[in-house]
Amino acid sequence: MAKNLEYKSDFLVIGSGIAGLSFALKAARFGSVAVVTKNEVSESSTAYAQGGIAAVVSPDDSFSSHIEDTLKAGDGLCRPEVAQLVVEGAPAAINDLIAIGVDFTRSQKNRREFDLGREGGHSYRRILHAADQTGREIEQKLVRAVVADGCIRVLENFIAVNLIVGPDERCWGAYLLDKRRRKVIAFLARETILATGGAGKVYLYTSNPDVATGDGVAMAFRAGAKIANMEFMQFHPTCLYHPEAKSFLVSEAVRGEGGVLKTVDGRPFMGRYHRMKDLAPRDVVARAIDTEMKKTGDDYVLLDISHQPAAFIKRRFPHIYAECQAFGIDMTKVPIPVVPAAHYSCGGVSTDAWGRTSLPGLWAIGEVACTGLHGANRLASNSLLEALVFADRAQKAAGAAVSRETPFPSIPPWETGRAVDSSEAIIVAHNWDEIRRLMWNYVGIVRSNKRLARARRRIVNLRNEITEYYWNFIVTADLIELRNIATVAELIIRSAMRRKESRGLHYSLDYPEKDDKRFGKDTVIKKTGYAKIREDTKGYERL
Repeated sequence: MAKNLEYKSDFLVIGSGIAGLSFALKAARFGSVAVVTKNEVSESSTAYAQGGIAAVVSPDDSFSSHIEDTLKAGDGLCRPEVAQLVVEGAPAAINDLIAIGVDFTRSQKNRREFDLGREGGHSYRRILHAADQTGREIEQKLVRAVVADGCIRVLENFIAVNLIVGPDERCWGAYLLDKRRRKVIAFLARETILATGGAGKVYLYTSNPDVATGDGVAMAFRAGAKIANMEFMQFHPTCLYHPEAKSFLVSEAVRGEGGVLKTVDGRPFMGRYHRMKDLAPRDVVARAIDTEMKKTGDDYVLLDISHQPAAFIKRRFPHIYAECQAFGIDMTKVPIPVVPAAHYSCGGVSTDAWGRTSLPGLWAIGEVACTGLHGANRLASNSLLEALVFADRAQKAAGAAVSRETPFPSIPPWETGRAVDSSEAIIVAHNWDEIRRLMWNYVGIVRSNKRLARARRRIVNLRNEITEYYWNFIVTADLIELRNIATVAELIIRSAMRRKESRGLHYSLDYPEKDDKRFGKDTVIKKTGYAKIREDTKGYERL
């Protein structure tokens, strides 16, 4: 990359999943666009999404039914107007994907119709999918479209460190670490879009890829933006349990096609927990599995779809079938051993219905955002849909807002001060592991006052250690991610301690009932006293 390259653009998109790339493609008509991604452009949570996209495309279905299912899953915290605009925006979003070449699986009986799947919490079959690798199909076609555009600058292997907030209390881009050159640069932008995805790596067991370290939420919080509902971490009920399998997700669509959850000795159990049995919402299923495992002492439960024809299983789930086969499991003949794992953050950077955050110049779309769609629990396959609809809405609003009349502020270069290279990488690795185990053991599927208090005390100490390390040593990608997961972990703990009830994905042994009167609202956290503190002289977060 040329050393004299100007690091400025009208739009800076941080993240290269479905939300970021969709925004970039459409925003390019309004001005210059740069996409920053901390690995290769195709590496994102989107690429690992198996199930599909929920959308009303069948005449048997209706917008009202999809909205109702979304609100039920959200357990009283969804914003109905947001659910309506997302659900009603689905057909157009699907058409946009088809226009760039996304090939959704078609019906075997009628090739003009989609092969619609059904997942937990849905009243009808409305899940469009590309076999069982929907996310990868979408990601590949989006990357191809961005490359073909020719005008969108893509910076691979750059990781954002901090947002740049100017003296006008506005976001003006971000400081980025060039991982190859080990140099931090200031990238100025008139509008900055967080599309950094989720924070599953805060937990020891997760379905998320390694890039999901909560970077956007942590940076936005440090910059003073409002963060909402971080206590609602969705645990996917069914990840493959095998000593050599790394976080392989077994799609909820398997249960949608008749898969049954059973104890290790072969007894179905979901009928004791919900009227929809194996198609209950994810929070119910995950807690049921957790309860059964604790009752029996087993390390996993079984997901059995072997009663379905082998040819159907291989056709509908080719990727899952092949992956299970690689570990010696023939899902056409025997059940799949599964366990819950951290999967999706329903909270995030608080936005309005257009993706605007509380910090001017900063937008958030996709999993990093808390738009009001998911409430206390996300309905299956609503995530890719939300990303598409809000990317479209944000590009329209940001495109109208971008102004080239206002000059960029003068931003000081990144300062390393007296920081030196670290020879103690083991400290980063140890703290990383401790945070993830702490969150899994104390802030998991089932919580209590005692567990949360212990977690809070330890995370404060860990964050202080990490902050000291951050000041003393030159930043690396590992240190940046460690700092971010520590921040996000504390936000989750603090949010969980505030919600003294059980609702959706947050279940407390001390407060097992829902309390609409006191807690039928979002949990909002914002950094206080920030304007008086220059917290970070390594790249001024507040000038």
